[in-house]
Amino acid sequence: MRTLIRDVRVFDGHRVVPRADVLIDGALIAEPGGRCDVEVDGRCRTLLPGLIDGHTHAFDGSLAQALAAGVTTELDMFCLPGNLARQRELAASRDDVADLRSAGLLATAPGGHPSQLLASIGDELGDAARPFETVADVAAARAFVAARVAEGVDYLKVVIDDGAVHGVDLPVLAPEVVEALVDAAHGHGLKVIAHAITAKEVGIAVDAGVDGLAHVWCDAGDDLVGWVAQRGVFVVSTLVYFESISGPTATVDHAAHGSFEHAVHAARVLHEAGVPIVAGTDANPWAPRHGVAMHRELALLTAAGLTPPEALAAATSVPAVHFGLTDRGRVEPGLRADLLLVDGDPTTDITATASVAAVWRRGVRSARP
Repeated sequence: MRTLIRDVRVFDGHRVVPRADVLIDGALIAEPGGRCDVEVDGRCRTLLPGLIDGHTHAFDGSLAQALAAGVTTELDMFCLPGNLARQRELAASRDDVADLRSAGLLATAPGGHPSQLLASIGDELGDAARPFETVADVAAARAFVAARVAEGVDYLKVVIDDGAVHGVDLPVLAPEVVEALVDAAHGHGLKVIAHAITAKEVGIAVDAGVDGLAHVWCDAGDDLVGWVAQRGVFVVSTLVYFESISGPTATVDHAAHGSFEHAVHAARVLHEAGVPIVAGTDANPWAPRHGVAMHRELALLTAAGLTPPEALAAATSVPAVHFGLTDRGRVEPGLRADLLLVDGDPTTDITATASVAAVWRRGVRSARP
């Protein structure tokens, strides 16, 4: 199947092309020319790379929700083995759901975050909330990482969270254990992303040599920005997550310390310092919701000072670079035809990303935008 999208504005992942023709040939983007089987009118529309959500938690139904909203790849940050096997099989075998990369089991202290959350919601998640392996000390770190490598994870997630933001007191990985996990993961060629949501926790993560942060922090910490920038650490934003747990509809008092306003400020100062920002939502089965939350995240990123093209890059080319997704994240011949067509111009009005006209994954047009 060859599909020609004609006379369309293109955001290619880096820049805006006011008018172009884009050809989908099978699963790939191709140079326009020759026959086409289907033509799509691109006038008054914008073609983007399929959106990449840099922080999710995938459960049954999540990947279909994501694709319908234009998110063609989810980067899962914690998934227990049985659930992960199901989601991977789904993503590999079907094109009506988003693609998936995952950290598999995250590394946390015995009884550490998110054990307390799974204990409270386990009945709702069934086998997806069973007890999981944790890391007690430095001696256990290397074996934990080796087990994740054997399971084929795409990166390692490490949790540094003493529970203060959740209003509880939780066991937390010691700095030397974090360092041992980072060293072991790097030895296997894995990037390490840290869950650290206070300035103190971020300092431990960056000192240990992590590659990325799974959240901005949500308390005062401007003095950290230079250190994060100097170490070349990227940051996943998750502003919509902080908004969801701080607002009047929040069902759990996660925001006992820290605030949504601090999180937006952190995103602003990190961006101003040149720290790479990856758009992510922390989507889960409740809130934020898979797919649709990304449109809100992009709006919040512009509120934090990113221009609309910068926000779009944060959800396309930037995560592709930092998570090694060399076959996507840009509109370019030879890359996967993971594409999002929207009505209007999100390069000037970011809210236009929610006006989904069509979604393609591996060149297959979704029937449910």
